[in-house]
Amino acid sequence: MEEKIDILLATYNGEKYLKEQLDSILNQTYKNIRLIISDDCSKDTTREILKEYEQKDERIKVFYQEKNLGYIKNFEFLLKQVQDEIYMLSDQDDVWLPEKVEKSYEILKKQNADLVFGDLEVVDKELNTIYPSFNEFMKLDRKIKKYIDSYKINYLYNCVTGCTVMSKKEWINTLIPFPAKSKYAIHDHWIGLIISLNGKLAYIPEKYIKYRQHSNNEVGTNKISHNFKKLEQVRDLFIEVKLSVFGTYVENNEKFPKELQKLNTKAYNYFKMIEKKKNFNFRNWGVFHKLYKTETFMYYIENFLIMNMPFIAKGLFNIRYSILKLLGKR
Repeated sequence: MEEKIDILLATYNGEKYLKEQLDSILNQTYKNIRLIISDDCSKDTTREILKEYEQKDERIKVFYQEKNLGYIKNFEFLLKQVQDEIYMLSDQDDVWLPEKVEKSYEILKKQNADLVFGDLEVVDKELNTIYPSFNEFMKLDRKIKKYIDSYKINYLYNCVTGCTVMSKKEWINTLIPFPAKSKYAIHDHWIGLIISLNGKLAYIPEKYIKYRQHSNNEVGTNKISHNFKKLEQVRDLFIEVKLSVFGTYVENNEKFPKELQKLNTKAYNYFKMIEKKKNFNFRNWGVFHKLYKTETFMYYIENFLIMNMPFIAKGLFNIRYSILKLLGKR
């Protein structure tokens, strides 16, 4: 008999696409699932849709929150409801291909992994393809292939997209409570990182999700820095993100091995320091090098110039921006 798998779905004002997603989950080739849903005080018809589905399929269990939790704490609530040994995460507005659960489960068992994640097909609101591969578009594929067996896959930035995740219940107590102060180190980043520090990750390059992009996405493919016209805006964002991420690490240092606890603190202090250096910096270059040495050469150089030598990077940025504008890409 198939092992039962819990699928965790967080909803909030999702009426527009929710039925399509629910149908795609309920019609999986792998049938032995429990769909656990937590609605975070929706104000549209989401709750009516959920009640309708709950009545017609006994595999569905819905929790209706009385106080808004926010999507990170809503997923944390859902993790606490897991009953079976394996669970998956789901967003409310995507569409799962029929084999998603089956293929994820096969890889989890075959590779004896603690967490499986995969690529996605990025689509518009009508499910037309925008980018065939999310990880190629976001330039994550090289790092995933190189560091699938290392914490480095999710340390400097997140390579694990939450809605692709299948993992084991035994890790939940290590994962929660989720850090909730940072808008950049969110639940999927945290799950991927903590399990990569202590367990085994596996990757599925095939795309078993149509990852819908629309005006109300909490997280998506929008590269914020591409909208900036000044290097100062890009630099401020980069530093803000890193302070947020490493600040989260430092606040939860007990989750990390001692070597990384020291690096977390050094990295946070480094970004606090360069936040005030507006033109030139060579102090603590070794910290930057340790963080970025596993990245591509161009990524390393670009970030070094932006962070430490903005007076040089500014001229290069202006030239690049002008060229992209002429090409209609800005």
